[in-house]
Amino acid sequence: MRFVIWAAVNALALAAAAWLLDGIRLTGQHQVLHLLLVAVIFGVVNLFVRPLVKLLSLPLIILTLGLMIFVINALMLMLTGWISDQVGLGYHVEGFWTAVGGAIVVTLATWALEIVLPDGKRVRR
Repeated sequence: MRFVIWAAVNALALAAAAWLLDGIRLTGQHQVLHLLLVAVIFGVVNLFVRPLVKLLSLPLIILTLGLMIFVINALMLMLTGWISDQVGLGYHVEGFWTAVGGAIVVTLATWALEIVLPDGKRVRR
């Protein structure tokens, strides 16, 4: 159940980025299904690629006082868009600065949705 909620939250965050920014597009007939699949791809990219990139760029993260994280998040969004284009899901990210804006939108939307949705870790009395 946690995986379904996590995929839905990521899908809503990616949809918010596509809705707010002109350089991020979602095309196709089955947009909800494609958006869920893009969310899974985004999660896999963030699970496997992002930690390696963060580890390799740790000196730059320290040097820029954490601002390099925005660049890494943008690159992960661009990689997700590229993989989605390759498998025909129709989620496309145009350009680096659009990816930076999209990464900020996705981060804020995910953060807001995780505050609203219960995660099951807290015990309610």
